[in-house]
Amino acid sequence: MVHDPTVTARAPRNRRFDGRRLRSERTRQLIIEAFLELLALNGRTPTASQIAERAGYSVRSIFERFSDLGALSLATADHAIAVGESEAMAHDVDGDRPTRIRSHVKTRALACEKWLPLWHAMLDTQDEVPELKTRIIQVRLANLERLKLMYEPELATLPTPEREQLLFALGALTSIESWNQMRDIYGLSMEAAQGVWRAAIDRLLRQTPGTAG
Repeated sequence: MVHDPTVTARAPRNRRFDGRRLRSERTRQLIIEAFLELLALNGRTPTASQIAERAGYSVRSIFERFSDLGALSLATADHAIAVGESEAMAHDVDGDRPTRIRSHVKTRALACEKWLPLWHAMLDTQDEVPELKTRIIQVRLANLERLKLMYEPELATLPTPEREQLLFALGALTSIESWNQMRDIYGLSMEAAQGVWRAAIDRLLRQTPGTAG
């Protein structure tokens, strides 16, 4: 077989390019993680200098990867949504009513607790970064879809208008804002706040088909 010298010549350059790309992606990810860590620590959107110091890079490195802090906020929101979806896999969908309620509430509570600082930042900056508004709507609609999945037996007994009204009420009940009120304003523990949600959801749902009344 005839050896093609161009293959050998191209390979090192391709490997160097792939290495630079992977390093750049890793830097980008570390900047996003630093942004999230500072939000959790301070409860407010950090400056570029604070993010750079936390991530261990220069401010220039941030703006080489993000056009501005708004773009970084948007990238962080997309990262959080992707991680949140992977972490919030539905469990016990076919369980009995108490099992489904407990499973859903636990998953939802953990997500709200984890992402509350970022949620506040998204709400605060949505007017400056209009794309964040679509992400906020996306998150709210995902909550409704999870409610439909977990409580399908009870929701299926209702005509469409009543079913939609109940979904909207359950969505508001299990919103991140609701979790924030219970935890930060009313001072409830994780378990106590989950207990409030479980009891309220159980009261709002119609009787489960096939159960004694």
